[in-house]
Amino acid sequence: WDETHFGKMGSYYINRTFFFDVHPPLGKMLIGLAGYLSGYDGTFPFQKPGDRYEQHNYMGMRGVRLSRLFCAFLGSCLVPFAYLTVLELSKSLPAALLTAFIIIFDTGCITLSQYILLDPILMFFLMGAVLSMVKCNSCADRPFSASWWFWLSLTGVNLAGAMGVKFVGLFVVLLVGLNTIYDLWDLLGNLSLSLVMLWKHLLARVLCLILLPLALYTAMFAVHFTVLNKSGPGDGFFSSAFQSQLIGNNLHNVSVPE
Repeated sequence: WDETHFGKMGSYYINRTFFFDVHPPLGKMLIGLAGYLSGYDGTFPFQKPGDRYEQHNYMGMRGVRLSRLFCAFLGSCLVPFAYLTVLELSKSLPAALLTAFIIIFDTGCITLSQYILLDPILMFFLMGAVLSMVKCNSCADRPFSASWWFWLSLTGVNLAGAMGVKFVGLFVVLLVGLNTIYDLWDLLGNLSLSLVMLWKHLLARVLCLILLPLALYTAMFAVHFTVLNKSGPGDGFFSSAFQSQLIGNNLHNVSVPE
């Protein structure tokens, strides 16, 4: 059922047809982009679960046999993400290998990664955020170095990605937020650290973990509304003034008061 749901939304992006959904747009935009780049023309109706794709080129979005294709590729990335995270936390190669093998042979993870779903995209950003956070923590002894800035910024990018796919991404935002508070509290107790340096640490985290994710999250919606410029099933959820900007809508180019 979900593949029918999100596959249809991928088609909407390819056809630039406006729609409304409860989830933020990033995951569906990426599904549409993967389909577009792999030659899918957005014509499959996605009417009900179980319909055969026949001649339609759906492989780029789904990636059933070719793990390098979008959802399957992102699902396969969870294995090295988990391996690297546990290796960084435990410094134990057996523990990291065990974690990787558990995910490799997890039936649920394998199944989710075979279909046109938001779940593998969400898990990619969730685990990417955790890995980036752990890597940034490991650079605590060399703050403001190139690697420290890289992992801190990448954490912010992954937070935006997780929130941009589903609002359940708030949980990883909470995790990173608690880690940041603990980190700053530890720095506050370091009497050898000057007040200026403490402010630099605070501003760096505000920039990379608050402002950067907010800017990226807002940009996703800017792209969403720019691409979807044709009338579609989501028109009725928005004002008459908004509908007048959609090509094909009954109110298109009609002068509507604010």
